[in-house]
Amino acid sequence: MIEVKDLHKAFGDVRAVDGVGFTARDGEITGLLGPNGAGKTTTLRMLYTLMTPDRGQVLVDGIDAAVDPLAVRRRLGVLPDARGLYKRLTARENIDYFARLQGLPDDEVRERREALVQALDMGDIADRRTEGFSQGQRVKTAIARALIHDPGNVILDEPTNGLDVMATRALRQFMLKLRAEGRCVLFSSHIMQEVGALCDRIVVIARGRVVADETPDALRAQTGEANLEDAFVKIIGSDEGLAA
Repeated sequence: MIEVKDLHKAFGDVRAVDGVGFTARDGEITGLLGPNGAGKTTTLRMLYTLMTPDRGQVLVDGIDAAVDPLAVRRRLGVLPDARGLYKRLTARENIDYFARLQGLPDDEVRERREALVQALDMGDIADRRTEGFSQGQRVKTAIARALIHDPGNVILDEPTNGLDVMATRALRQFMLKLRAEGRCVLFSSHIMQEVGALCDRIVVIARGRVVADETPDALRAQTGEANLEDAFVKIIGSDEGLAA
């Protein structure tokens, strides 16, 4: 479980995150939504300890990220906005490298790696260098790398961005599998259809603050809109919705 309490982050005079708080629970998919510049990516970067908040608290499975960031990282599997693969390494070598960084023994690495290769349908690319990979192939490799240490909490920053229809469909099914395994899945997306189909709960951020934290059905009921996209625009304000 990931708990976010009163997070603040400013860059000069700009308050990128201004008191964000929410809970992403085990066995659920929580969507983080907001227009461009709302503070989503900054919030996620503070969750996975890439940035330090000016104020507030992040707890992962009850562990304070400010007190023990290394323990928090071990409990997180992260697909960041920048995928960052090592281009001269094969997909398997990329996965193995991150497994060694996590201190996993070789026999455990082999077992987990091959299970991920199968689950993500990577058999045809596993022994190819990642240089020249398609966007979908890069995302698959980055997800396998993020999950090699079997974390209970998974953070995905716009995982389907740039993917074709088939790759998007496969990734959505994989996210549902993670939820079925009882993991906490937190992801950001701009695609309303995706959010409505996957999310148990939606956290909407606008102007650095949480403006809604509900189930998709509750958001529609709250706004009186049958369409989730219309509900989203009404919640954040029509001007920001058009700019998203």
